[in-house]
Amino acid sequence: MSNPFLDEAERDDLVRRLMAARRAVRDAKGSVDLAAQAAAHKAVDKVKRELGERGPVWWDDGSPDLNRHMAKNTPYAEWYAEIVGLRPGGR
Repeated sequence: MSNPFLDEAERDDLVRRLMAARRAVRDAKGSVDLAAQAAAHKAVDKVKRELGERGPVWWDDGSPDLNRHMAKNTPYAEWYAEIVGLRPGGR
């Protein structure tokens, strides 16, 4: 989720930049230029951080940051177990 405090024009610009960076990743994967691939991935990461999708949290509601935690190790463990149990094969 992007930072909702970004104004619309800034968010639109960042999304355009993100899409361009993702296209650069796609194009670089078709080449053997490892430097181009690394630069493209770095550009995606930079814009995602500016959007608030990566990096420090932008909210301050007192909720814990549960990103990068397995669901089974969070307060959502029971809910997640139910959802997994509903899937064919239990996975």
